[in-house]
Amino acid sequence: MKTSLEQQVLETIRRFGMVSPGDRVGVAVSGGADSVALLLLLNSLRAELGITLLVAHFDHSLRGAESQADAEFVAQLAEVGGFEFVSASEDVSAEAERQGWNLEDAARRLRYAFFTRLVDEGRATRIAVAHTADDQAETLLAHLIRGTGLTGLAGIYPTVGPIVRPLLETRRGHLREYLRARGTGWREDASNRDLRRLRARVRERLVPLLERDFSPAIVGHLSNLAGLAREEGVFWTALVEDCFRAQVRESDGFFTIDVSHLLAPLGLESTTEPGEYSGGGSGLRALTERLIRRLYERARGDRRQLSRRHVEQVISLAEESTSGRRVELPGGIVVERDFDALVFSRPKPANRSVAAKRTAESRNAYHYVMGLPGLGSATVSVPELGRRFSLKVIDWPLNESETKSTGEALDAALLRTPLILRNWRPGDAYRPRGRRQSRKLKQMFLAGRVPSRERASWPVLESDGKVIWARGMPPADDFCAREGTRVGVVIEEDRL
Repeated sequence: MKTSLEQQVLETIRRFGMVSPGDRVGVAVSGGADSVALLLLLNSLRAELGITLLVAHFDHSLRGAESQADAEFVAQLAEVGGFEFVSASEDVSAEAERQGWNLEDAARRLRYAFFTRLVDEGRATRIAVAHTADDQAETLLAHLIRGTGLTGLAGIYPTVGPIVRPLLETRRGHLREYLRARGTGWREDASNRDLRRLRARVRERLVPLLERDFSPAIVGHLSNLAGLAREEGVFWTALVEDCFRAQVRESDGFFTIDVSHLLAPLGLESTTEPGEYSGGGSGLRALTERLIRRLYERARGDRRQLSRRHVEQVISLAEESTSGRRVELPGGIVVERDFDALVFSRPKPANRSVAAKRTAESRNAYHYVMGLPGLGSATVSVPELGRRFSLKVIDWPLNESETKSTGEALDAALLRTPLILRNWRPGDAYRPRGRRQSRKLKQMFLAGRVPSRERASWPVLESDGKVIWARGMPPADDFCAREGTRVGVVIEEDRL
């Protein structure tokens, strides 16, 4: 017959779908009371859940002989219980110094990397770790003390990928009672009581104070709050993903969103006036904030170091700035205003070598010779753009139904070899149809709202060394078909 604690853990596992029959569960056992109790509880439920267990121990090498004694204790526990035992050790302190991480962060990263390896190597399908309801409450309080939003209030998640936490609704004291009733010992880690650490001060001082002087049920209340915050988080995540897929354009590491879509992501105007953002904002502004964080995450790969101040800078860029202005965010991410859009990207390092710079520039360069079309058309493929361009001969003068092409056609009699289709170069200029003066293509790009990142590869046509056409622009006036033209030529473009 199951104890009340075993029944509670079983209900938690089933409610969150933590394991399935046939799973091989690696139980992360440090030697402390919580993880030892987790192993015994899962072992008592093993047959009912249809799972097999192995014991996984990670040695952080932070406490010398004590760390070694912990590893030996866990190995003996596994041997007595008949469990397969797998362990790993890393010099967490040295790795933290190499990477510039704090010690807790380094320990967590290396420990979870070990768990991930076990799953990747097929040693386990799930990894069970021993976070308790007390850990959840301490996490929320620590987040509140440091400053947090809704995401931080969600605290510790019951399941994240292959990681499961069967004890997340169980009090730490109940686990110790369970071990004492079974006559099972455990190891104590003195560093958990080091009051120089915020987490230890929360555990040893703040939680007992809150339970004694404010609410004996504070741990349960905080755990319930975390659950509600996670439910809200699921809704926001789904909504943000829908908006991201519908409104963000991704190309070669650039993530572009129209300013109107960012500031009114549901097509509704915000009730917050410009300049009122710091006062709290509306629900729509909350969605705007999350879209910015999602764009940043896609450009960088994570959201580390992105603060509310950074989000406000991006919103100001969208609300008040002009094309060409930019904001630099942590991790080298740049957000640039490109006419009526914002572009998130990770730029190439500024201190690259001359050779690397030339290589990058050469990727935008192409140069193709085209034949003068006789009858039919002359075609050239441009793999650099994934496009095919054709010079197509048309009868002139046009039929009435074809007048939409008037003015965009060239006079075949005026074309001279060599005809070159190439990318734009700084200084390119010609006199567009209907203009009295020559204009630089750079000016035409600005007028035509061509994004700056696309200009280097923009297609241009030369006739005998003179620029006569650029994609999307009026052709050169001196080469346009007009009264007296006998054969016209139009330029067509399609995908390869």
